[in-house]
Amino acid sequence: MERSALSDRAPGPVLLSRSDIQKRVLEMGREITRDYEGRAPHLIGVLKGASVFHADLVRAIELEASFDFIAVGSYGLTTRTSGEVRLLKDLDESPEGRDVLIVEDIVDTGLTLDYLVQCLQMREPASLRTAALLDKPSRRQREVPIDYVGFEIEDRFVVGYGLDYGQHYRNLPDIHLLGN
Repeated sequence: MERSALSDRAPGPVLLSRSDIQKRVLEMGREITRDYEGRAPHLIGVLKGASVFHADLVRAIELEASFDFIAVGSYGLTTRTSGEVRLLKDLDESPEGRDVLIVEDIVDTGLTLDYLVQCLQMREPASLRTAALLDKPSRRQREVPIDYVGFEIEDRFVVGYGLDYGQHYRNLPDIHLLGN
């Protein structure tokens, strides 16, 4: 997609500032540290959107931790999910017997997270929890457990801090509403 084709979908106003995001990620790191005390969580980041959040969250956890990445797709070049989740990149290491924490950028319909939870449960982790930076419950089609939530937001498409529109705007430090 050409940059000029994005002019009508440019980032709009800031929804969450970088300082608000960092403060909440640190709080989530403390919660996870408390809940996993004495264990070494294995954080599985969902590519590509959760990569920035995953990196910050891993550093906010004051425990020995390991991590891996998985990639799934359901959006393509639109602002609405196709409803079909596809595995694009599998894990490099088995989660069997590990205390797994799935790290997602945003949960809206719940289809992607439900797919991941089912996929990983079959691989017999010792425990399985979820963390999401953003939760959009008004769009939920599948109820999914989210153990750690950064922010609940309204049903608007957002970009920045790893979230994209057509692979653009991931590098914005704040989270913006996507312009019309």
